[in-house]
Amino acid sequence: MLENIRLSFRGIWSHKMRSFLTMLGIIIGIAAIIAIVSTIQGTNEQIEKNLIGSGSNNVKVTLQKDGYDMDLSYETAPAGVTEVSAATLDSIKELDHVKNAALYRTRQASNAVYYLNTALSGGNITGVDDGYFDTASYVVMKGRGFSKNDYANARRVALIDESVESSLFSGESALGKTVEIQGYPFTVVGVVTEKDSYDLVINSMDDYYMYAHDDSQGNVFVPSGTWPVIFGYDEPQNLLLKADSTDTMATVGKAAEEILNSNLNVTDGSDVTYKAQDLQEQAKQIQQLSQSTNMMLIWIAGISLLVGGIGVMNIMLVSVTERTSEIGLKKAIGAGKGAILGQFLTEAVVLTSLGGLVGVLVGVILSKVISMLNGTPTAISPAAAILAVLFSMAIGIIFGMLPSYKAANLNPIDALRHE
Repeated sequence: MLENIRLSFRGIWSHKMRSFLTMLGIIIGIAAIIAIVSTIQGTNEQIEKNLIGSGSNNVKVTLQKDGYDMDLSYETAPAGVTEVSAATLDSIKELDHVKNAALYRTRQASNAVYYLNTALSGGNITGVDDGYFDTASYVVMKGRGFSKNDYANARRVALIDESVESSLFSGESALGKTVEIQGYPFTVVGVVTEKDSYDLVINSMDDYYMYAHDDSQGNVFVPSGTWPVIFGYDEPQNLLLKADSTDTMATVGKAAEEILNSNLNVTDGSDVTYKAQDLQEQAKQIQQLSQSTNMMLIWIAGISLLVGGIGVMNIMLVSVTERTSEIGLKKAIGAGKGAILGQFLTEAVVLTSLGGLVGVLVGVILSKVISMLNGTPTAISPAAAILAVLFSMAIGIIFGMLPSYKAANLNPIDALRHE
C-alpha cells in the first residue's frame, strides 16, 4: 500500500499541470460545499442566538387569548383568571430542570412613562416579584435593586435599563430622579443590565421584524405591589422560568404551562390559556426554511463533483493507455491483477483526496471572504470537512474503478507489444 501511495505521488508530480486540472473539479465542488455548509451552520447559530440568547435559558409562559398574548393595555382579562398562588409558584419551582421561577405583569410603556417633558416612546413597564431579577439574569449596574421593604410596602421606586436611561435622561445619571408612570411619581433607584447580554444581529428588515421587539427599546421595572396603584386593579400574571440548560427549555415550559392551566377556571367561554414560548421550535422552523433553500445550492455544487469524477476517470484511462507497456512488464515478472488494480485505484484515490484537502482549505477561505463581504455569519464544521475529504476519496474509488479494472485485465503479451 505504501509503495502504491509513493508511486501515486510520483506519477502526480511528473504530470503536475495535468493532475492539477484533473483535481480542479473536485476542488471547486468541495470548496463550494464547505462554504455553503459553513454559511448554513453560521446562520443557524445566529438564529438560535438571536431567539434564545446567549445562555440565559429563560422561558416565558404567557396568558394567551385565541392564540395570541393578551395585551391588557387594550383588553380586560376574562373572569376566572386569578393571580398565581404562592403554592402554585412553589410547585413550578420544584419541577425537574427548573433553576428559578418568577411572576411578572407587563404593559407597553408608550406615552405612559415621562421624565419632565420627555416621554418614553416604546418599551415596556414590568411589575416584578422578588425573584424576577435572579431568574431573568439581570444585574444592577448603578444604584441598588429592589429591597424586601420595597416589595412589602409597595414603595414607588423603579429600576430602568440602559436603553431607558439613554432615552429619558440624555446622558445624565438617572439615580434619584423622579419619573412619572401613568401620572404617578416613581423614584429611580437603579439601572440594570442583562448578565448574559448579547449583540442582536440584524442584517435585513426581515430580521428586524423577526427579532426586534418592544423590549429592545427599554424596560421600566416596578415592584409587583405597585401594579394596582398604577393601573387601578390586579391583573393576571405571566411566568418567567430559568431552565438548567438550553436543551430543557421546552420541557420545563410545557410542564409549567400545564400546571398554570390546571388552575384556570374561565367562566365566560373565552379561549384563554397559558402558553409557553417555544423558542427552540421557532429557531428550528426558521433554520429548516433556510436549509431547504441552501440544500439546492449544495446539489448544484455536487454537480461539479460529478464532473470532477468524470475528469478523474478520463485521465486515469489516458494514464492506463500511456503506461500499457509498464503494466505488461509488471505482469510478465509476476504481478497479479490485484496488484495492478490496487496501484491504479490508489493513484485515483490519492488524486481525489488531494483535491478534497485543497478544496476544504479553499472552502474555509471562501467562507471567511463571504462573511467579510456581506456580513453573513459562518461557522466551520469539522465534521463537514472530514466528510468532504472522505467523499472525495469515494469519488476516486468509484471513478477510478473502471480504468483500474481495465489495467488489471490487460493481456501481458499485448501490453508488452504496445507502442
